[in-house]
Amino acid sequence: MTKQTHSRRDFLEATAKAAALSVFGTAQLSGMSAFATPKTQSLATTSTAGLIPYGSAVRAGALESDPTYREAIIANCQLVVAEGEMKWGDIRPTRGEYRFEKADAIIDFARQNKLEVRGHTLAWYGGLPKWTSEIAGRAEAERELVDHIKTVVSRYRGVIPSWDVVNEPLVDFPEDATSLRPCVWTKHLGADYMPIALRTTAAVDPGARLVLNEYDVEFVGPRFAAKRKAFLQLLRSLRDKDVPLHGVGLQAHLFADRAIDRDGLQAFLSEIAALKLDVLITELDVVDYELPGKVSERDALVAKKAGEFLSAVCEVVRPKAILTWGLSDRYTWVPIWFKRPDGMPNRPLPLDADLKRKPLFDVIDQFRRKLA
Repeated sequence: MTKQTHSRRDFLEATAKAAALSVFGTAQLSGMSAFATPKTQSLATTSTAGLIPYGSAVRAGALESDPTYREAIIANCQLVVAEGEMKWGDIRPTRGEYRFEKADAIIDFARQNKLEVRGHTLAWYGGLPKWTSEIAGRAEAERELVDHIKTVVSRYRGVIPSWDVVNEPLVDFPEDATSLRPCVWTKHLGADYMPIALRTTAAVDPGARLVLNEYDVEFVGPRFAAKRKAFLQLLRSLRDKDVPLHGVGLQAHLFADRAIDRDGLQAFLSEIAALKLDVLITELDVVDYELPGKVSERDALVAKKAGEFLSAVCEVVRPKAILTWGLSDRYTWVPIWFKRPDGMPNRPLPLDADLKRKPLFDVIDQFRRKLA
């Protein structure tokens, strides 16, 4: 999500770049032993055969320090994605330096608890460390981008089967597929940064599924229709150039005051299916800052909004995965940008701050089971 931020955490001493280039199976990872939690059994973990996999964004710090949160992830998720620990700002704090402690810890946690991991993200306009502003010229930009992808993807080759290679390439109100977000990559590489990123990822890990991740394609209104149109143009352009691409990620940061454009979204998804691209729901939550304060009423409206979206999607395609951008309201980006005016806590996620199940989780499970 464009507005998502998170606290940058302190890292240990630098990890040698040579170690980062090792294949994961032979590399010495730096995961925290505190994450070693035996996998527990629950209804969620024992009855998922044939269902659309469900997962959540996770935070390494919370996994380490909050055992009840850690157990909730284990009990309810089949896959996880790092909320921030695999972004440039965390892995590349300074030029020429790679720090993998937090990313490795999430991988270690997932491996010990038999959870799949999605990679997020390799090429994004946001979350870049300050030193990237010093990049000068096309050759240097391509060298840094390629080196980053080679180093990160090779470290987790065979362990991360799906990557959000390119994240949020389009401006909020694009005219067409050339309306790309300004950043260091578009400044020096233009639209070529996407084929470079995708081809490099495919070359390093030919078995990985490569995804283009975007938001604001599901709502009613000219801005959102323009986003869908430009996104489809971009996908066709990549396909016409034989750029490797396997799927589209719909972030699905839903807003209570925005109507779902059922017809527009379904037409968009039909075109994606015609391109033989997978669809993943990658960052689902419902921003509730304008909803009534009464918890039961608000939770019902959040679930209803998610149900409208999932119904529109699942009538056209069977998503390869459904992930929410966090599992519990205890850890969510939403109040950073959309704090409720009444001062009450936001409730955008499937579990509340006490890790109790909410109607949103029931709706997600309904569609997972419906398409089993």
